[in-house]
Amino acid sequence: MTIAFFSDVHGNLPALEAVLADIDQRRPDMVFCLGDLVGYAPWPNEVVNEVRRRGIPTLAGNYDQGIGLASNNCGCAYKTDTDKDLGAQSIAYTNRVIGEAERRYLRLLPKHMRLDFQEEPCTLSLLMVHGSPRKINEYLFEDRPEASFQRMLQDAQADVLLFGHTHKPYHRTLAYEHEGETRYRYALNIGSVGKPKDGDPRAAYQLLHLDEQTTLTDPTRVRSELVRVAYDVEKAARAVEASPLPNEYADMLRKAY
Repeated sequence: MTIAFFSDVHGNLPALEAVLADIDQRRPDMVFCLGDLVGYAPWPNEVVNEVRRRGIPTLAGNYDQGIGLASNNCGCAYKTDTDKDLGAQSIAYTNRVIGEAERRYLRLLPKHMRLDFQEEPCTLSLLMVHGSPRKINEYLFEDRPEASFQRMLQDAQADVLLFGHTHKPYHRTLAYEHEGETRYRYALNIGSVGKPKDGDPRAAYQLLHLDEQTTLTDPTRVRSELVRVAYDVEKAARAVEASPLPNEYADMLRKAY
């Protein structure tokens, strides 16, 4: 079984279309979206409606929550006054152009989704969140202490935790002892479709492979695959520049920061 996960589209329709075309070619068994469909790019309605049209189960991201509530706060951790000003322009624009049906859809999205597998391919619990199990806008960076990840996954009763929000993909394997046996948990950041921040401007999404060899006692048997998809970044950047959005967001698309 192969499951596809994507997140953080942020209104970037060309990136989403490229990722969905790649997913269509690979034909995974299930597809999930972990939120933040809107913000920073000029296609919020088109992105929402493409995900709705396909019936993809989707979580609320912090930006989706802000727009769904018609708030001027996206729950984003902007570090500088300049970033705050740019962010204020982005959420004001998105609130202005979002349709009422699209806003209602964003407002009603769930915050968590869980898949519980029993016996086949193995007994494991997979939890999907946007930021963390505790907060929709908590940033789980790769350098977070292992003990913190262990407590979080244990409290959430999750063997595999999938999330986005930071726009920086990674796979962490976490060993622990259970009844005298070494077992493993996994923290998977699935990256960003529409606004990568890891220096690679290509869209990113994650595949998780489960089969008859899957077990939580062998760290090589829960296999994740980060997929990078090229798309017309310049088209998206020029559309940002042609919109009322700050031009700085076009540069961020080109350079992935």
